[in-house]
Amino acid sequence: MKRWLIPVGIIIALIVIVGFWVVGIKNTALKHNQAVGKEWGNVETAYQRRNDLIGNLVNTVKGAADFEKGTLTAVVEARAKATSVTIDPANVTPEQMAQFQQAQSNVSSSLSRLLVSVEAYPQLRANESFMKLQDELASTENQILTSRTRFNESVQVYNGYVLTIPNSWFLGGTYPEKPYFKSVEGAEKPVEVKF
Repeated sequence: MKRWLIPVGIIIALIVIVGFWVVGIKNTALKHNQAVGKEWGNVETAYQRRNDLIGNLVNTVKGAADFEKGTLTAVVEARAKATSVTIDPANVTPEQMAQFQQAQSNVSSSLSRLLVSVEAYPQLRANESFMKLQDELASTENQILTSRTRFNESVQVYNGYVLTIPNSWFLGGTYPEKPYFKSVEGAEKPVEVKF
């Protein structure tokens, strides 16, 4: 046997091992990226459920009360703006995430004003359909919170994987860091309740 074949064989074996290792890094990054996309889909589904419920809530309120048109209009407009903001989870940027969160925050704010205004209408509060919708909205808000939390957990795993060395060397710019959901501005302040 020729002695020069042994070092060549070792070099080829090392190249094959490193090649499989790099492919493993890329496949794992792809798996984490897909998990982030799935969790983003869950977030969008929860928000869509809320938007669907808002339409039913507005129609119930319209039918049951001589209501302030400005409040109803604000809810409907905020809902329309929120549904027009779309994000591709594979290419999400911090700016897109901020725009999405702002639109959803506007929906939440308008919806809160609507529910507070409803307190002046005892016949509406006693309406069984309205009460069911209000319970559904509360449940949906919990689903949104859960979906956002799971999305952030998924982003944490993804970012941790693609940003660590040596993974970042082999992944280059193919898998950029993804932004987290953050609380809206002013959320750290306690809510002031007045009676």
